[in-house]
Amino acid sequence: MTEVSNRLAVTPQYLMPKRAITVFAGMVANWHGGPLTHAIIRRFVAKYRVDMSEAADPRIESYASFNEFFTRPLRDGIRPIADAPFVCPVDAAISQFGPIEHDQIFQAKGHSYSTRALVGGDQSLAHQFDHGHFATLYLAPKDYHRIHMPCEGRLRRMIYIPGDLFSVNPLTARHVPSLFARNERVVCVFDTEHGPFVNVLVGATIVGSMATVWHGVVNPPRTGTIREWRYDNEEIVLAKGAEMGRFLLGSTIVMLFPKNVVTFHPDWAPTRPVRLGEAMAAARP
Repeated sequence: MTEVSNRLAVTPQYLMPKRAITVFAGMVANWHGGPLTHAIIRRFVAKYRVDMSEAADPRIESYASFNEFFTRPLRDGIRPIADAPFVCPVDAAISQFGPIEHDQIFQAKGHSYSTRALVGGDQSLAHQFDHGHFATLYLAPKDYHRIHMPCEGRLRRMIYIPGDLFSVNPLTARHVPSLFARNERVVCVFDTEHGPFVNVLVGATIVGSMATVWHGVVNPPRTGTIREWRYDNEEIVLAKGAEMGRFLLGSTIVMLFPKNVVTFHPDWAPTRPVRLGEAMAAARP
């Protein structure tokens, strides 16, 4: 496709009723439809070539709803956790990664956005990542959709930020300015032995909801206002490789690290597929 036709392909997303579509998709995904639900799952598995041999239960008939299938656990031992300071937290494709230029995160050619916008306007939080590093990972429909910890961390805050619901596929990322800072998202803030760490779960069209292991489903409700939870008085510590959340239908995560903390793996490159548990980065001395 030419650049002009790519832009035209994205234009309908500005016009379509994305929220209504997403609410409807969430209802369908939670529906216990028996044989019809199983037929939908079979079609999805065939279309996206989902490898059910990796699932803890590969039988399609064992899933009462599409969401149960979509957030299926993996077989024990199928994703070993590397002996590395930082491991990949998801099965995904690398969208972008690298240095944060002062407070600017690279999205695609001609597009960047600020850490402050990404975390919902909290300048003191954003400032901790000035000149740091980021990684944006895209979870395709075929991927395992649970999110794990890249390193051990103690939970400090969770912030729900209302926003748009554009698709987050690579085509949209190239043509919608500040995509990841304008879509609905959940910001999870941790303390680690390496300093603060933020993992942002970014919503998208038909992403019915996002959930964390300590809270459950965060959205809905979609109140249209920023909501925040603080955990300073709770001892919620998640180990490296431990599950921290999931997407009910797929999306993207954006990770933020402070200055002089990480050196990404030399094999990393945009569009490269990565898997949960692989070595992601070394810790800088």
